Amino acid sequence: MASIDSSRGEVLEVRVHPEDLGRVIGRSGRTAKALRTLVTALADGRRVRVDVVDTDEA
Repeated sequence: MASIDSSRGEVLEVRVHPEDLGRVIGRSGRTAKALRTLVTALADGRRVRVDVVDTDEA
């Protein structure tokens, strides 16, 4: 996981092995959506975006 500050807020990059990408995203994106909801709740009003990235892209 990496945190990147941008002009539009903070970006949390969750780096995942390509074989595990489907498991992290979940069926119909449910797991990724739950992760984003959790981060938004903890962000305390700050703009935070969660990106799930496979390690082959980095």
